[in-house]
Amino acid sequence: MGEAASFRSLLIELFGRLTNGVVCRGAGRRMRWGMLAGVLAGSLLVTNAGRLQAQTDCLGCHDNAEMQDASGHSVAVDGKTFNKSIHGTMKCNDCHQNIKEYPHPAQVAKVDCKGCHADEAQGLAGSVHADSKEHPCTSCHGSAHSIFPKADSRSAVYPLNIPNTCGKCHSNQGMAQKHGLASVYPKYMDSIHGFALSKEGLLVAANCQSCHGSHHILSRKDPASPTNRVNIPKTCGSCHAKINDDYMGGSHGKQMAAGNVKAPVCTDCHTAHEILHPTESAFRMQSTPICGSCHKDKLSTYRDTFHSQLGSLGGYVETARCWDCHGAHEILPASDPKSPVNKANLIKTCGACHAGANASFVQYQPHANAHDRKLNPALYYVRTFMNVLLASVLTFFMIHTLLWLIRARYNQIKEKKTVGGDHE
Repeated sequence: MGEAASFRSLLIELFGRLTNGVVCRGAGRRMRWGMLAGVLAGSLLVTNAGRLQAQTDCLGCHDNAEMQDASGHSVAVDGKTFNKSIHGTMKCNDCHQNIKEYPHPAQVAKVDCKGCHADEAQGLAGSVHADSKEHPCTSCHGSAHSIFPKADSRSAVYPLNIPNTCGKCHSNQGMAQKHGLASVYPKYMDSIHGFALSKEGLLVAANCQSCHGSHHILSRKDPASPTNRVNIPKTCGSCHAKINDDYMGGSHGKQMAAGNVKAPVCTDCHTAHEILHPTESAFRMQSTPICGSCHKDKLSTYRDTFHSQLGSLGGYVETARCWDCHGAHEILPASDPKSPVNKANLIKTCGACHAGANASFVQYQPHANAHDRKLNPALYYVRTFMNVLLASVLTFFMIHTLLWLIRARYNQIKEKKTVGGDHE
């Protein structure tokens, strides 16, 4: 009651000052403005004082932290927090519409947020969270009495808090387990995005909402979803604009733009939630098999090279991987003059690792195929000769060993007969 009275006193004083100021001036035009200001002030007096009065009356009981309803559920409201929240200027029965007096009705109507938030409710209705029983508004925004603007660090949907808010369901113990979904929260938190957000505090780092949206969240199988593979480059490109431009100018992006939905997109190489920094050893070690999942023929020939064997046998992460030579995003065919593996650019490309590389040095074939006689005839015949030589040598020694064994056994039998005849 004290807060309502003080607010009314303040508005009355403001109203008096406005009207007195206008009377003293005596100007007709200013008089009209003063009267308008007085009417507005009076309206505020009636509206806000009424709201504060209603809040004060309700909080007289509900401000008790131990207050519960007949079912044992808490119906307590922290008055100080509520007054500071985004709903703090509203009357209690703006939301609790069938509670207009005390005692309250036996059946209290469920609060319907769409009365004020129609656009959000419409988006939610067609989303994967459409089941309001499992995903009411408060499951993401928190208690209706303590909702703060999304730019406020106390808000459950503040960028730094969004992963934890979504993680309440999308973790091992949440709705993900109930509905057979992947537990993505711990994966995200260990990723470069999660690290930037939680450890570095970078509000611009991608969070769940950045990729999936907020209310109209769709399944990745839906063509309209920002996480549908056709839309992935655009979604990632909203933050990584330069990389997206490079990707769309490369072979992969051009294939996707042409309608080839099987063309690689960002998530095929970087994954969706476990995104690592490209300089990390774990990413470098797994990058070649990722490329090889599509380019199987190139992977097999790469594994025969010094680059691959040095990397796999010794775990040397600095050895050349696919994207060190071909580029990471603007991947172009060798026939393109801008491609780093074009003949005109090989000295520069190889020279990035091998200082002093020259025209002779770049004759090295990183994908030489000993099985292809047309592409690599010399290598093909050398391999054939070596295989024939190896097979011949092994065959010769196998026959030699077999004959030696037969002769040795024959001599043993012959010797036993000779010794037996001497005893007789």
